[in-house]
Parts: sequence; structure tokens; C-alpha cells
Amino acid sequence: MTDLPQLYAPAPSAQPVAATPLSLAALLTGIGGIVFGWAFLGLPSIAAVVLGHLALRREADGRRLALPGLILGYVGIAGAVLLVVLIVASLTLPFLFLGLYPRYTGL
Repeated sequence: MTDLPQLYAPAPSAQPVAATPLSLAALLTGIGGIVFGWAFLGLPSIAAVVLGHLALRREADGRRLALPGLILGYVGIAGAVLLVVLIVASLTLPFLFLGLYPRYTGL
């Protein structure tokens, strides 16, 4: 049998993935902060930001999971702050306008 020329290079073998628990935790708490942040007043989002910054500092290979966790954490914090502002405004604005208009006395 004759040796045929090889047309394609062999596929490279997969490299083992380094364990990045902080960045994975940042991503999962960031997703949890977006989904459940309204119920926990943004606490999962704060945890995502803290864990994301720790992962960027301590884990060299964790950047691709830590960065989305950070972004989701900051978006969740902004959403929680907006939710608190809207709740406070909706509870206080009606009382601010009570004394502006005189009552109708029914001439």
C-alpha cells in the first residue's frame, strides 16, 4: 500500500481548564442578582462585584468569567438602586401634594 499525503493537520488535543472558583461564583451571583435582586435588595449583585474583583486579582485564567460577573453585578446594583428610588418616590410623592390644592367646599 502506498502512503497517501495527509491533507489535514491532526486536531490539537484539549488543554485542561484551570479551576477558577471565584470567577465562577462571581458569574453565578451576578446572574442571581439580576434574576432575584429585587427580592434581596441587590445583595447578590454586591457579592458578584466583590467576587469579580477578587477573581480578577487572584486568578489569571478567570477573566472570561469574572468580567461578565462584574458587569451583571454592577447592572444589578443599578437596578436595585433604581427600584428603591421608585418605591420611595411612589410612597412620598402623594403626600407632598396634599397641601398644594385647597379642598372643594361645595359653594
